[in-house]
Amino acid sequence: MYHLPDKNGYFGNFGGRFIPETLMPALKELEDAYRTLKEDKDFKKELDYYLKNYAGRPTPLYFARNLSERFKGARIFLKREDLLHTGAHKINNTLGQVLLAKKMGKKRIIAETGAGQHGVATATACAVLGLECVVYMGRKDMERQRVNILKMKLLGAEVRVVDSGSRTLKDAINEAIRDWVTNVRTTYYCLGSVVGPHPYPVMVRDFQSIIGHETRQQIKEIAGRMPDILIACVGGGSNAIGFFYPFLDTKVKLLGVEAGGLGLYSGKHSATLAKGKIGVLHGTMSFVLQDKDGQIMPTHSIAPGLDYPGVGPEHAYLKTSKRVNYTHCRDRDAIHAFKILSETEGIIPALESAHAVYVGICEAKKMSDDNISIINLSGRGDKDLGIMEGVE
Repeated sequence: MYHLPDKNGYFGNFGGRFIPETLMPALKELEDAYRTLKEDKDFKKELDYYLKNYAGRPTPLYFARNLSERFKGARIFLKREDLLHTGAHKINNTLGQVLLAKKMGKKRIIAETGAGQHGVATATACAVLGLECVVYMGRKDMERQRVNILKMKLLGAEVRVVDSGSRTLKDAINEAIRDWVTNVRTTYYCLGSVVGPHPYPVMVRDFQSIIGHETRQQIKEIAGRMPDILIACVGGGSNAIGFFYPFLDTKVKLLGVEAGGLGLYSGKHSATLAKGKIGVLHGTMSFVLQDKDGQIMPTHSIAPGLDYPGVGPEHAYLKTSKRVNYTHCRDRDAIHAFKILSETEGIIPALESAHAVYVGICEAKKMSDDNISIINLSGRGDKDLGIMEGVE
């Protein structure tokens, strides 16, 4: 059986806590609170209520008949996280963390966001649960995601622009951590992915694992058996790990898709597991895109949510242990898949999800119609229409 991380927050050689001493008491407080509340019947009942009646769970497992027939391969199913309130899987985690913060007596929530979806989901959870919300966002991402900024402000959040570094997700996380160090007693940091110091990677994984638990039950009801392959996009990695985790004890093939950008040898990509080296970023040891001097390298992806130079430590472990395979998808191929799914099934995917859709199509074409492939459609594409406008 799979029982990671260990008591120190390590997945094999990856994970741990590499943080300022100021934050150690806050992380210990969080670890203790999470360990207690995740087994508390009242906490679980309240979270289940919000997930079902507010967020819209369970999400459907949809047979993409048109897509399957077009490519004459495996039967392709889509796990429809795009149908959740706020339009992506992020709400699973933010409802869990903000409810946890409220139980801990915190009044102020801070978060970071790249594609804007985690920011919107955090602002949404804070609005419904009555807590103050501040979201940090890089200026480059703000220029690409204006609609999500308007949503966050409408939901009552303060959006703080980040002009340092590459002005993307990495730098937004840096600023959020600085805020947390300064206001550690009153503030809860709602981290958006399975990155960061322990216990964030395991906590976010657990909140997102509802995706895989539902999928496992649904495909058994539909097909009477396990799928042959699961496919999900990977930036920090929360949607993928939530999808994969309940299947780790099976023989189902698991395939994560990173952002290949303009190509792995172009210098403009975000394929951390393909091209990264072991290092420490944002409090955890994992694979990191860095130069020979250990400096963080610039990243690129047409999908803002995949534009990150690190990856969750559990993904690093699953790669090195060879339980999960990882590949990449270039910008142009994600754009192609974005259009194909829209035209074929009437479903406009997030550009992040389109990376998984493209690889899912490629994999399905290698298989027969006796096989079952499930793609995690982690979000919808409303937020990306500005990016796609004018793209051929």
